[in-house]
Amino acid sequence: MKSLRLIRLFSIFILYVFISASAQAAELDLGKWNPETRSAIQKMLDTYGKDAKDYSEKKKPYAVFDWDQTCIFNDTQEAMFRYMIDRLLFKATPEEFAAAIRMDVPKDNFAEDYNNTANQPVNIDLIAADLDADYQFLYEYYIKDGKMDLEEISQTLAYRDFRAKLAYLYEAIGGTFSAEISYPWVLYLFVGMTEDEVMKIAEQSNDYALGDRLGTYALESPKERPGQAGVIAMDGYKYGLRLAPEMSNLMNMLRESGFDVYVCSASHEAVVRVFAGLEKYGYGVPSENVIAMKTKSKNGGYLGEYDYSNDYPQTQQKGKVKAIQQILVKKYGYGPTFVAGDSQGYFNMATEFPETKLTLIINRVSKDDFGKLGLEAVKKAGQELPRYVIQGRDENIGQFRPSASTIKMGKDQEVLFHEAIAPK
Repeated sequence: MKSLRLIRLFSIFILYVFISASAQAAELDLGKWNPETRSAIQKMLDTYGKDAKDYSEKKKPYAVFDWDQTCIFNDTQEAMFRYMIDRLLFKATPEEFAAAIRMDVPKDNFAEDYNNTANQPVNIDLIAADLDADYQFLYEYYIKDGKMDLEEISQTLAYRDFRAKLAYLYEAIGGTFSAEISYPWVLYLFVGMTEDEVMKIAEQSNDYALGDRLGTYALESPKERPGQAGVIAMDGYKYGLRLAPEMSNLMNMLRESGFDVYVCSASHEAVVRVFAGLEKYGYGVPSENVIAMKTKSKNGGYLGEYDYSNDYPQTQQKGKVKAIQQILVKKYGYGPTFVAGDSQGYFNMATEFPETKLTLIINRVSKDDFGKLGLEAVKKAGQELPRYVIQGRDENIGQFRPSASTIKMGKDQEVLFHEAIAPK
């Protein structure tokens, strides 16, 4: 009888421990968080999550994350772009390709940094003429009919010229013209592909880059094929991607705390949905919670045009704010409680919603307005609920580090602020 009573008491104790553990607020893993940043995020979860006294299912808080260089290290869209070039994963006809690479690009010369090796200026007319000729050959002998295999065609001058000049063109457009031109440009190369085809290539590219080393490389077009643009040489092209386990854990803890979680990215929506949504990557963001760039489609295939239907904006810079207002503020009636990002393209999203309680800044040591938000984050570090918090990384390994400071790629010393904005 006594032993039966003891068993019952023990069972009640175990049940109490289980219920108590279940009732505890979601707690972030220690990971490699900057301790002050982790503490502030945890306080936000406790203050606005489902265990807070004012929490209401009818007025749920929500979080919005930038994707590239925030939830992952490096850029999934750029990695896919170069993966497509190396393997000639295109479906456009030569005529469609010619239209796509010229779409909305001004005819002005590119910035001087993008002069050819003879220091002559280059513009879209010159470089596009060379790419037209390259692509015509590649389309005829590999992309359309497969007369040559990839190893054979990769030895040709047309392939080497194409690989160098198309990668260069993306950088030259981005380094010369506005984001409204450069951000959607790379998406037009999906012309002729279905959404499933784009998502399949995105997954293949992600998996390849996640297994690759991190670093940069250079490309130079062959001197034997100068074409109209001349010989092009550039370095600093990035290779490799890395997951950020602290960010996937944060997303999971936000959901456990009663937040809804969204991504707002300037990459293509189909590409981001793969990385954010597939179970193997660990982020668990459903496709309907991804807000990103869109291109038009017809008969199931993408066109080389941006999709502005229903007044949908480009989801970069101020366009991020507009998209969140149109989609999320319309749904909830208020802005996000928490946002996270890494660059100037995210500055408006980080600062323009009065309801936002906490902003996570991934420290890339930038000197722009977004970089200056880090000054306030450091100044207010240690407060229970500061407006901004900052997180450092080691770019050589693509991982968080338990500090506000970042170690830049190829360096071994940590840096907190860009010298242009660092306090004197």
